[in-house]
Amino acid sequence: MTDASTGRRRLAATLEAAGALDAQWRDAILAVPRHLFLPDVYWATTTEYVKVDRTSTPDGWMGYAYQDVPIVTQWDDGACTGEQVPTSSASMPTMVATMLRHLEVQPGGTVLEIGTGTGYNAGLLAHRLGGTNVVTVEVDPDVADQARKALAEADLHPQVITGDGAHGWPGDAPYDRVLATCSVIDIPQAWIAQTRPGGIIVTPVGTLFGGGALAKLTVGPDGTASGPFVGSSAFMLLRQQRYQAPPVDDYLPGEWPGDAGASLTSLDPEAIGDDWLAQFVIGLQLPDVYYRRTPNGDGWTWWLFDTGVTSWATVDSTPGDAEFDVRQSGPRRLWDEIETAYQWWTGAGRPGFERFGLTVDQDGGRPWLDRPGNPVRAR
Repeated sequence: MTDASTGRRRLAATLEAAGALDAQWRDAILAVPRHLFLPDVYWATTTEYVKVDRTSTPDGWMGYAYQDVPIVTQWDDGACTGEQVPTSSASMPTMVATMLRHLEVQPGGTVLEIGTGTGYNAGLLAHRLGGTNVVTVEVDPDVADQARKALAEADLHPQVITGDGAHGWPGDAPYDRVLATCSVIDIPQAWIAQTRPGGIIVTPVGTLFGGGALAKLTVGPDGTASGPFVGSSAFMLLRQQRYQAPPVDDYLPGEWPGDAGASLTSLDPEAIGDDWLAQFVIGLQLPDVYYRRTPNGDGWTWWLFDTGVTSWATVDSTPGDAEFDVRQSGPRRLWDEIETAYQWWTGAGRPGFERFGLTVDQDGGRPWLDRPGNPVRAR
């Protein structure tokens, strides 16, 4: 397929069939050419990363541009061109349409976007609201420059700022809406301060432990923001919130298992690793705990750490086993805490993303289940 207009029509039909496309955004999807915002070489994300080169496979390049798949456009903050850590992308179109629908923009409304990326999302906003009503902030100068060029080629003119998205953009505040196309662990206070009372913030939220969900928060007159999660999400973290874990030797200065106590568990950690929602719920309850996995025979060893560098644990997962070896060291028993958090969730009937929510004030975020008065806590 080399016909971009046909591609846009097919994409709109796909998004409508998925229930993601609000009728008010259909014209923007049909008008804004997604392929203009993609580099000549990119990686389409299907069940694996598929490298696509416009020169050698022009039909494939155009075809993926209008498929409902995310596309990686940068690796390792631009330090390499291979499949390492993806650091910039064109989001999956169903997620783009879903986020725009939840933003609930109104004619003449102003939007601050955090994370310009390719510029496609800013282009959709500018088509709907007009370029003067859209400000988009991108931390990477090269990515920002490429987005400016693509937007100009598409004859769309939002204001593109090269800067730290964690600080928003106070120069044009307050905004009616704030939209983040990167995930955050903590909602920056600047985003709330730069949103009008009654305004909406739509942002992916992740946890240090894993998992992620899309939050839709309404800003109150008292400077708080509160609202539900509206579904699953998986986005790259805001660069300023990437966690740099200490070396393992800071936890275990010697040979494993050190002074760790031994026990058994019937909960296979791989059951958590295979469940995006379970990771998210555990992360909400234990925001200072993270894990790593290392191969161990036919299975895996899970390494658990706290950010205070006080405690660690390991759990060995071997396929087919009914019980799994646990080692725990430090004042906290991290696996016990994780198991308790998991059991709380399963005991509550495994509530989904949409039953959880978040309230943010000057003291940070407080997740809740069903209503703000029912805070999520590790039992």
